[in-house]
Amino acid sequence: MSTQQPGVPAAEVPSIQWFPGHMAKTRRLMSESLKLVDIVVELTDARIPASSRNPEIDKLVGQKPRVILLNKCDSADDGATRRWVDYYARKGVPAIATDCRSGKGLGAFLPLVKSALSAQLARRAEKGMGGQPIRMMIVGIPNVGKSSLINRLAGAKRAKVEDRPGVTRGRQWVSLAGGIDLLDMPGVLWPKFEDPAVGERLAFTGAVKDDVLDAELLAMRLLWLLNAEYPAQLAARYSFKEGETDGLDAYGLLCLVGKKRGMLVSGGEVNTERAAITVLDEFRSGKLGRLTLELPPED
Repeated sequence: MSTQQPGVPAAEVPSIQWFPGHMAKTRRLMSESLKLVDIVVELTDARIPASSRNPEIDKLVGQKPRVILLNKCDSADDGATRRWVDYYARKGVPAIATDCRSGKGLGAFLPLVKSALSAQLARRAEKGMGGQPIRMMIVGIPNVGKSSLINRLAGAKRAKVEDRPGVTRGRQWVSLAGGIDLLDMPGVLWPKFEDPAVGERLAFTGAVKDDVLDAELLAMRLLWLLNAEYPAQLAARYSFKEGETDGLDAYGLLCLVGKKRGMLVSGGEVNTERAAITVLDEFRSGKLGRLTLELPPED
């Protein structure tokens, strides 16, 4: 699946770069904190599993045990998510699909962590240190669901949750029942997106602040992609008739959405800004259906 779509020339799309100063501080904090934990829990967005994995985390974590949670799985294509779980398993990284807001899949989380740490836990038990808590670091990009995970596991609103990037502030330790200590790190993006498509996919899901983007251009590119990969879901959501999108470029698709939703201004013109905001909001909230924008590479 690619976001290089005809109808919206790549040259027209500005490179998306967003790296607030606090994220550089977070990288340093993360590196310093690794020695305090036994395992790293990495949350990714199941709709964009590759683009939502910060490649710098690989370098920072090194050989530290790790598990991956493909979060927001209720908004992702179930078949694609299974392929990603299998892909990570072949790479030797345990992974499960979760939805931290609803709690789906989290019953398998702690068993997965203990399995990944089985050798270390056995050595502790042999030394009479079996009562020590398991300490884990929760990492991921902004808006991927770290606070929702902690709140689900802790059974209370222990971390601030809001649907915008950059909400979790500073390092937070949260103690759980059963001898588990969680270290929550603020979300961190990487300083520069080498692949423009990565920045674009992160923008689709809301990991990058909307005020640095052109919402209409972003929505046009998303519509073009979805019309190619998931035409039935798009048609169902916006009541497109058979053949109605034939020959339309990305701008035409955005205008059609606006017309279908009655987003017209004086003279019958479509309010494309309002239509764009609607498309992005409905994709991010899962109202467009279960959609995945990336598949794992072939082994």
